[in-house]
Formats: sequence, C-alpha cells, structure tokens
Amino acid sequence: IASVAKPLIGIVFVYFATDKVTARIVGLALVELICFSPLFFIQLRKGAKFFHAHFWKYALLFNLPLIPHYLSQVVLSSADRIMIERMCGASEAGIYSLAYSVSLIMTLVNTALNQTIGFWIFQKIKSGMAKSISHVSYATLVIVAAANILLIALAPEVIAFFAPKNYHDAIWVIPPIAMSAFFMFMYDLFARFEFYFEKRNFIMVASSVAAIVNILLNYIFIRIFGYYAAGYTTLFCYIAYTSGHYYFMRRICKRYLNNEKVYSLRVLLAISGGFILLGFIFMLTYRMAVIRYLLILAIMVVGLMNRKRITEIMKAYKKS
Repeated sequence: IASVAKPLIGIVFVYFATDKVTARIVGLALVELICFSPLFFIQLRKGAKFFHAHFWKYALLFNLPLIPHYLSQVVLSSADRIMIERMCGASEAGIYSLAYSVSLIMTLVNTALNQTIGFWIFQKIKSGMAKSISHVSYATLVIVAAANILLIALAPEVIAFFAPKNYHDAIWVIPPIAMSAFFMFMYDLFARFEFYFEKRNFIMVASSVAAIVNILLNYIFIRIFGYYAAGYTTLFCYIAYTSGHYYFMRRICKRYLNNEKVYSLRVLLAISGGFILLGFIFMLTYRMAVIRYLLILAIMVVGLMNRKRITEIMKAYKKS
C-alpha cells in the first residue's frame, strides 16, 4: 500500500503546493507515518523481548556502516531539485519536480519486482544456484525497460494530463529520469550479493562516490545548461552507481562463489544500451506525434509476436 501511495500522493502534493520540495517531503512522510506506525506498535506488542543484546549488537554493527549508503540514496534522489531551486529558481524547480515525480511512477513496477525477486535471489545464493539467477533477472530488466519506455513515449500526454501548459517543458526531463529509474532497479540485482555476504563497505563506497559525483556535476552543468542538465547528471550518476555495485558484486563472486559469472556483461549492456537508445529516439519524436504513435504500435506488435517466449520465461521463473 505504501509503495503505491508514495508516488501518487507525491504527485498530488507537488501539483497543488507552492513549495514543491517541501510538498514532496511532507507527502512521503505522511505515507510512512500512516502506513508504518501501526505496524511498528504491533511488532512491539508481539515481540517476546524488547531488548536482546546479541540481536541489538548485530543490527547496529550491520546497519551503522550502511548509513552513508542510505544518505547517498537521499542525495541522489533530492540534491538535483534542491540545487535547481537555489541556482535557477522556484519555477524551474517546480517543473523539474513534476517531471521527476511523474517519471518515478514506474518505480511501482520496480518495487513490485524487487520485492518478488529479491528474496528469491537470496534463496538461490544460499542454495548454491546463483547461475540460475541471470535468465529471470534479464526478463525483469526487460519488463522494467518496457514500462519506462512506455512512460517516455507518452510523456507529452502524461504531462498534459497532470499539469497546465506552462509545465510542458517537463517532458524533456522525463526521459533521463525514467532511464535513471531503470538503473535504480538494475543496481538492486547486484547489491543483493553485497547484502547477502554482508559487504557493507562495498555498498557504502559505491553509493557515496555516486552521490558526491552527482553534487559536483549538478553544480557545474546546471550553471551552464540550466535545470535540464540535472536529469542527465542524475542518469550518469545512476549508471556509475550501478556500475560500482556491479564491480563489487564481481569481486564477491570471485571470492565466495568460485568466480561464477552470474550475469553476462554483454547481455546487460545490450539491454541497457538498447533501452537508452530507444528512449532517446522517442524523445526526438515528441514534436512528431504521428511518427511516435507508429513507433509505439511497432513495439507493441513485436511484443505480441514474442508473447510465447515471454510466457515461457515466466513459467521458468515460477518453476525455479
């Protein structure tokens, strides 16, 4: 419920509020408070013992090194909007925030798939069947890519539905942010290995470097190109973020999984490269509606022609 509510309430708050950044924070905080406070007290009531030194110690030692990681995620998701407001003005920040909120609608797909596949990946690693992860992961990457391509393709219509004409320029920010959402999902496929083997320093380093680079690039390129640049610096940093976690995942595989190549770098590059290319092609057709609709139709036809293959992949996932 919280996963569905957060982006939807975020869009409503951003649309109606004058202070877009504050509205986004308040929207997220309200959802977390309403959805999770009852669960917190229920867990406290059901718990046999509030304080257990062994578990408290383990939890603290595990999570304290992850604080920079989670702070880095906040920086990656928020620094661009804060910097745009300070460097360009509230109007530009509002347009960018709308595009950002709309783009992250597809994180609903990310969240649903992550929650499904995440535990499954842990099971496969534990049972020594890490090699079987790749085919299902590739399928989910294609699903996430398709969902985000659909959003990119329909960006002019989506923005027209959610906002008045003076927000129309938000369409040019949606493609790089939607692409960033794809890499947010891909990162999690690699980070699962870091979490399973408790390599917290790996997680911290990859995330912190990406956050620092994001702030530096925003400072440089927002001054030169305006708020549009923030979408592309965010995309670049999420690609770097994902690449860093992939590198550390490979180190873990060499040390703990007999150097198994769980994922093929060639396949990952083909999926992500094709996704990025198609996303920018759609962006170039924003002023050519007929061509854009024909391209959408062509992709739908290709999808229907390959529906049997998609069904077979999903059946293989259920059996595994």
